[in-house]
Amino acid sequence: MGQMINRRHRELGTADIEKIAATYHQWRNTDGSFESVKGFCYAATLDEVRANNHVLTPGRYVGAEDVEDDGIPIEEKMNTLTGRLAEQFAKVRDWKR
Repeated sequence: MGQMINRRHRELGTADIEKIAATYHQWRNTDGSFESVKGFCYAATLDEVRANNHVLTPGRYVGAEDVEDDGIPIEEKMNTLTGRLAEQFAKVRDWKR
């Protein structure tokens, strides 16, 4: 959600803020209709929090949203990304000379 302003700051737009507020109100006023959304929201029970030693790191409960499989094997993706990273390191070395 939001847009990166720089490496450290993300700015939420009006639609993002409205989605967060609506989700909170749905959870707060729930009559059993609240639904967790992987990667966005989850209503953990007190027993779940206890089982996690009272650690409240969101990823522990919310998880990551499902990503559609693009059919490219992970080994191939890693080779491509590693090659691209090596090229970028080489450019930086050349630039510093």
